[in-house]
Amino acid sequence: MKNVELLMPAGNLEKLEYAIRYGANAVYLGVVDFSLRAMRKGSIITLDNLSHAVELAHSLGAKAYLTLNIFAFNDDIKLLEENIDRFADAKPDAVILSDFGIFNLVKKNMPNVDIHVSTQTNTLNYESVKFWQDLGASRVILARELPIKDIAQIRKHVPDIEIETFVHGSQCVSFSGRCLLSDYFTDGERKANHGNCSQPCRWSYKLVEETRPGQYYEINQDERGSHILSPKDLCLVEYLPQLIEAGVDSLKVEGRTKSLYYVSAVAKAYRNAIDDYMKDTNADLSKYFIELQKVGNRGYTTGFALGENKPDSYSYDISKGLAGADFLCEFKGEEKDGTYFVKVKNKMLKGDEVEIISPDEQFRATVNKIIDEEGDEIQVANTNADVWIEFSQNPQNYKYAMARTVGVKAHVS
Repeated sequence: MKNVELLMPAGNLEKLEYAIRYGANAVYLGVVDFSLRAMRKGSIITLDNLSHAVELAHSLGAKAYLTLNIFAFNDDIKLLEENIDRFADAKPDAVILSDFGIFNLVKKNMPNVDIHVSTQTNTLNYESVKFWQDLGASRVILARELPIKDIAQIRKHVPDIEIETFVHGSQCVSFSGRCLLSDYFTDGERKANHGNCSQPCRWSYKLVEETRPGQYYEINQDERGSHILSPKDLCLVEYLPQLIEAGVDSLKVEGRTKSLYYVSAVAKAYRNAIDDYMKDTNADLSKYFIELQKVGNRGYTTGFALGENKPDSYSYDISKGLAGADFLCEFKGEEKDGTYFVKVKNKMLKGDEVEIISPDEQFRATVNKIIDEEGDEIQVANTNADVWIEFSQNPQNYKYAMARTVGVKAHVS
């Protein structure tokens, strides 16, 4: 059985490292002005540190794909022409793009770099895949609207090109992300296809009848309005066997704007699921669906993968992702007298039972002791505090460990 790639988002340098350590074979990353996600937090990836980001991925044994997948206007092309040598010098393993002009510039100036055709091109059939292959693309990222059976047909007709498909994360209300809602609702201030989407599909809407201005009506019986445009999140972890059997080379997770915990926990779940299937094709992958309920989501759907997109694929009552477990703390890589220095993300109490995850481990432990930065023992560690904690069991690879609440709680509606 051929190896399949787990491709994770790298929203900043820290997420890049954690994604790989938690199981990614490759990461995709972008810089402001050329990517469909404009990052604002953490050690963001810029032209100045792009080479470092790629080198970091390579040093950890993973590939790094550069996203240049905006819909480019003349000014964008000019800016790219001015910076293309810097992209080339960074030596990414591939460039992800959707614009023909950018395609030409990359082929001309980065001839030794693989070209991956973005899902933004809405590639739905084998003739389109052949078209991109004839132009020189080494991989096509298929449209999210494709059922698995169609992916298998594409693989049959075009056996000698890499195929990538999304398996997890937020979905767009428009066709493969070609959306203008954000542009319209912000008077062009936040353009979705220039990395700055305001996500109006997640907003709550009410109805106004034109002869009764100022009178608002609920679209359905919900005191918070109706999120009529908000799709649930994609989750295909239980359908990895069908995707792999269909000939998919790379399984992609959406989420460059998601948290460090999200990237780590999702990478761990999919890594373990893939490995289990590779060892035993009859492996039960349902436990990983439960694991994925512990990270933020708007409810899960299989999207178009099974050949249908049902009405329950939309989140009519929520727009913000709700996690089934609370992210409690991030280990900061320091140990002292059996205690570990952590950054608290949600309040923790002495005596709490927690679940600790690391790239290699997952187990339950008890908070035995909390010590503040002044060295005083305390009963409660509040959100955003930096404290030392003694656990009843400690992770071996504590530098990259995290703790969360135990079990999966139901979403509160």
